[in-house]
Amino acid sequence: MLSKWKVIAVELKKKRGFTLIELMITVAIVAILAAIAYPSYQQYVIRGNRAAAQAQMMDIASRQQQFLLANRAYASKTALESSGYSLPSDVAARYTYDVTLGTGALPSFVITFTAKGAQLADGALTLNSAGVKAPSGKW
Repeated sequence: MLSKWKVIAVELKKKRGFTLIELMITVAIVAILAAIAYPSYQQYVIRGNRAAAQAQMMDIASRQQQFLLANRAYASKTALESSGYSLPSDVAARYTYDVTLGTGALPSFVITFTAKGAQLADGALTLNSAGVKAPSGKW
């Protein structure tokens, strides 16, 4: 019985650890998977940031409608900011915004969010007082 345990102990000593080839294959597989997954992750982050900007655009449009009801005109960007509105820091880090007021007989506005930094692929997102959103592929 004792000799059987010695044989098992010798076999266990032979099979300890990984070989360098096994370790290199594992590292290569992990690198390939990461190379495939990382671009998808980047696109996911960009879409998430775009959704946050679009939510802020809708919030500004809602504020504009409230301002119109109270004042019979839309608010300029400076009027919005003086009333206490400011972009959240996560959106402000990726986009700049502007509010352009129409000059026609009927009041109108265009909200434009221009991407910066890693969001540059988005370009400019716009929303007007009629609810038209551009570019349509980004909404």
